[in-house]
Amino acid sequence: MKLIIGLGNPGEKYINRRSNIGFKILDVIANNNNIDIRTKKKKSLIGRGEFEGEEVVLLKPQTYAELAGEAALYIASFLRIKPEDIIVIMDDFALDLGKIVVEQGGINHGHPGIDNLAIALKSPNFIRVRVGIVGKSASKKKREQYVNQEFDPLENVQLINIINDAEAAIRSITQGDIDEVVEKFRL
Repeated sequence: MKLIIGLGNPGEKYINRRSNIGFKILDVIANNNNIDIRTKKKKSLIGRGEFEGEEVVLLKPQTYAELAGEAALYIASFLRIKPEDIIVIMDDFALDLGKIVVEQGGINHGHPGIDNLAIALKSPNFIRVRVGIVGKSASKKKREQYVNQEFDPLENVQLINIINDAEAAIRSITQGDIDEVVEKFRL
């Protein structure tokens, strides 16, 4: 069983913001696999089903992204899921828009939610699917301001491909050897 966590912020005002790309990708995975993410458990919404023949739990923490660890720990502990079987979909300010990088463990890449997850799970060894959210104007803005902006109309068109690419990366993780997937989706 895999636990797939989409990082984002709950609430209507955050739906189309860059920082919610994890939620968007998780919603597409759920929709494509007939999984309802509606069950409320310990500050999260979860859905359970099958993704590419693998039993999965999809989790959308209902805290701000930087506090996602509490929800992840509760579900992972309850279902006895090891950190190595947790996949976290995260926005990444350091990557160009649409770039997908897969890593097992490692550093937080400036994302406070990753720090919080590593502390809560007592391990940094979960899988990260880093999704680039940087557009052309990023160099002029601070991270906090930029990640809370909505995608512009041209970027919204690109989101379809970005989400499909991220779903393909996650599909590869559930079907294959993580080392091969990391090699395929690296910087």
